Amino acid sequence: MTTDATLSTAISRHQVTISQNDYDQMCMLVRDLDRLSTLPGYHALLADRLPEVARFDPGQQAVLLGYDFHLTPDGPRLIEVNSNAGGLLLATRAIHGQELVRFGELDQILWTAFCAEYAACAHDDSATPQHIAIIDENPEEQFLYPELMAFAALFRERGCQVVITDPTHLSADQNGLCHDGQKIDLIYNRHCDFLLKSSALAEIRAAYLNGTVCLTPNPRGFALLSDKERLVCWSDQARLQQAGLEPATARRIATLVPEAHLLADLDPDECWQQRKQRVFKPVDAYASRGVYTGEKLSRKKFAELDPAITLVQQLAPPSLTETADGEFKTDLRLFARRDQIIALTARLYRGQVTNLRTEGGGFAAVQITAEAPHADVATSA
Repeated sequence: MTTDATLSTAISRHQVTISQNDYDQMCMLVRDLDRLSTLPGYHALLADRLPEVARFDPGQQAVLLGYDFHLTPDGPRLIEVNSNAGGLLLATRAIHGQELVRFGELDQILWTAFCAEYAACAHDDSATPQHIAIIDENPEEQFLYPELMAFAALFRERGCQVVITDPTHLSADQNGLCHDGQKIDLIYNRHCDFLLKSSALAEIRAAYLNGTVCLTPNPRGFALLSDKERLVCWSDQARLQQAGLEPATARRIATLVPEAHLLADLDPDECWQQRKQRVFKPVDAYASRGVYTGEKLSRKKFAELDPAITLVQQLAPPSLTETADGEFKTDLRLFARRDQIIALTARLYRGQVTNLRTEGGGFAAVQITAEAPHADVATSA
């Protein structure tokens, strides 16, 4: 089991500096994409791409999203959006520089967000959840288990009964979804089966679709904002205008989202020739699994990629942060509740993908200044 003490090793003692302009651009993109997700034209544009479970609209989507950016010499570029936005506890500790057991002043913001999710699902503005399940696969074995315990403490302080559990320990009866006979009102979903495909989540899927439990985040929210395939639409100004955005907003989004296509829509020979300027990602994976930069991609592995589910994204290398411990690759994460920015953090790492095991790396505080030093926006090799 990951302990609170070992979790603190994923917090960097270093600080990242970015400009106010870059921060403002990231915040504006979050708000633009949130607005896009509400447009009927956007829903219509995606209708043929959404699985059945994502077509169901329960009235709410995701309590918390994580928007990941790389900072390039041309400004911030969105890499992906996470509906399973873990790491807020680490971000909070990095920001405040102390061993917080909880989220501090964010507690009330988070509780209000969960209540809003439940009220929207219940179609009752005054409704609040009384029985909450926090689910993940074998939760006690997860690296961020202490964060799940922090959320449980937050809920219990508000008078809720809370259980942290593997989804297989939930069952359906005539009252809805239960744990040890107690009906569950709301599920905080930290599981990575975002579309509830596995048999382990079959009963949760049934309860979600029949409206007997509030699930957050849920398949609808994932499909609209966190499915990597959405990057194809967001990097295309014409499609964004077709979805109902005015030209200026569509242009702003398309500028900050690196050009993306499914491999199936590209000429394979041309794609191979241009691979060093691209990143290859399976759209149905998470936590950087199966991600290849073109520079590291062999011809054999390229031939094995499934064109239907491989996203090909224009490479936007991470920036570099110079520290007393040397140089770290850097990405930025904005935690947001719909269009409300909740926290900003950086993640420092070495290697091909973000990790929380680099000595001196991990979640780091971010300072916003009128103009960032040049070293903080240098592009990694």
